[in-house]
Amino acid sequence: MPPAIVGDEGPLAGQRFPVSDKPVTFGRRGDNSVVITSDRASRFHAEVRREAEGYVLHDRGSRNGTLVNGTRVTSHLLQPGDTITIGGETFRFEAFDDSETIMDASLLQTFVGSLPSVEPGQVLRVTISGGGPVGLGLALLLEHLMGPRVSITMYDGRWTQDGSRIVWKNAAQGNNRRQQVVTVQSRQYLNLPEEVQARLFTEGSYTEMWPAGPDSIRGYSPRNIRIAYIEDTLLEMANEKSDRIRLVPANFDPVNDHEAVAQDHVLAICEGGRSRTREHFSDKFGKADKSIYSLDGHHVQDVVLGLRVKSGLSDPMIVLLTVAQNRFLLNALRGEGFLNMRLTDEEAREVVGIDPIRHVFEECIASSPCLMGRNDDGDFHCATHMTLFLPALIRGSALWKRAKEGLRLFGIPEDDVSAVTAFRLDMVQRPRFTAQLHSPTSATPGTYGFLLGDAANAIHFWPGRGLNSGLASAISLARSLNRNWRGRAFRDADFVRHEAAMSMLQYRHKSRAWNAMVTTDEHGVTQAIKDKIVQGIEEGGAVSDRDADVDALMERLRQIRTRLEPRIPGMPDDAALVRHLGDLKPETVRTLLVSGAWDTLIVGGEEVDIDIFDRPIGSDGPQTERPVVPRRPDTPVRRAGAVSLGPAEATSPE
Repeated sequence: MPPAIVGDEGPLAGQRFPVSDKPVTFGRRGDNSVVITSDRASRFHAEVRREAEGYVLHDRGSRNGTLVNGTRVTSHLLQPGDTITIGGETFRFEAFDDSETIMDASLLQTFVGSLPSVEPGQVLRVTISGGGPVGLGLALLLEHLMGPRVSITMYDGRWTQDGSRIVWKNAAQGNNRRQQVVTVQSRQYLNLPEEVQARLFTEGSYTEMWPAGPDSIRGYSPRNIRIAYIEDTLLEMANEKSDRIRLVPANFDPVNDHEAVAQDHVLAICEGGRSRTREHFSDKFGKADKSIYSLDGHHVQDVVLGLRVKSGLSDPMIVLLTVAQNRFLLNALRGEGFLNMRLTDEEAREVVGIDPIRHVFEECIASSPCLMGRNDDGDFHCATHMTLFLPALIRGSALWKRAKEGLRLFGIPEDDVSAVTAFRLDMVQRPRFTAQLHSPTSATPGTYGFLLGDAANAIHFWPGRGLNSGLASAISLARSLNRNWRGRAFRDADFVRHEAAMSMLQYRHKSRAWNAMVTTDEHGVTQAIKDKIVQGIEEGGAVSDRDADVDALMERLRQIRTRLEPRIPGMPDDAALVRHLGDLKPETVRTLLVSGAWDTLIVGGEEVDIDIFDRPIGSDGPQTERPVVPRRPDTPVRRAGAVSLGPAEATSPE
């Protein structure tokens, strides 16, 4: 592939402009090779010419200047990976290989065998602990941005060797794959390498069920996709890049692997919310604070029961029913997904398994958490701990009766529940996300550690920001490492922008999550939503007027539907909604009503844009927002609907 100028940020993102003997010109004038519409660009702003020493960028006396890697230049010999900023838009210079010599084609063949490799001291050595979507995303981003300037080693105990490839362990090997459907925002997936986007978003692998919102950029909607599919695809791509990404099918051990990490420049901790590596380095990252997410001195925690289901309802009906209450959430891919049920503290104590042989209770489903699949007898069975899901076995289980009410709400026959799981959700405030783990010595380069994904910011699932926050943190770190690596020891100052981005992510996403865990009553008193559910259960069995509750719930559904109808065709009418609610018990209707609708107005608003940390500092003129352009005409549309419950806000779950 010939060298090219590639749009990185702005309306031309993703477009390639091959560089050959003919100059590539930039400017506002329509006869330029690259037409930039920003009024900060001059009519004939800059050009890239092939010269004796290589491809050279020349500024042509532009009013606002041309930046390369954030520095204003008049001329610059381009190297693969250089970023060019003109008029607020960013481009990247790419060659088919970072060792490509920019010579006459006849000389290239002569010299290609003797091209110098990157010096060992100039290769950034990175260890990544945790091979989920965030860790794999970071590895692929670094490989894409830095090429032979980086060497990556990844650890994950959920992997195993299969011939020459590393693959995910299966259930029989002790790894229950995550079949949940997640909603990935375009602000994140459009910042992944084009190769990753092309492999992830193939025909039939995703849908666009939820609306465009503050985290939607360049006219692209959020995309629903199964998390196991993301993991499979990214791991397959990492296998294909074995020259720069080494995959180790074992858990990272911060004690036993101490010497190896001390020889590396970076340790990225992507192990999840219960990270042992993070706790090992707790004196470096600081102690987490629970108090900010507490009520009356008690740390607020939600427990969620997840039912793997297939619903026959249309996406518009699913969206409407989901956002109208806070007890159940269904996020699906063509009807298949997980129905998540927020539990009361009493219900959470029922989430146990039982060993039918030893007659011993196990908390594997709640503590591990394990996925219990349905066996031939119709029971939910944990293949790892050989337990059965106890509530489904007990005829009088209040939890299972209420779970079946959730199935009725979404039109799901009980036989269409194929598995159950559970997980606990809480949050803490972390003081920092970047720390120097080992100082440089005469024998070691100095190692910086970074918390990413749930190891940094475990986010409550109800507003659906966990994976998006994790990908944003990986994108931010990859850019910081690429921008600041100069073959020398890192400094704290190299990661000021990344640390700021992480702090913004923590503040924004956890404030959203907190507002999904608590509510305020008519007296202004804050209380946990799970306690409102307790109130609904108690009132539904005692003083509730079912007809009045149905009327009140219908009025809420009508108000939401009125705001949705302009954007979602096929919304259900009153008769369909009344029929749908008709089979629900009074307790259930009361609980749905009391739990309240999604408060998307409070959690809506401006989102974290990590791209602001990659804009040049000190450039002439004000920094402006990147323009949002319409969806490309050739982009397939699979959109089933959109939801907007208040001005300037829209949200989607994970």
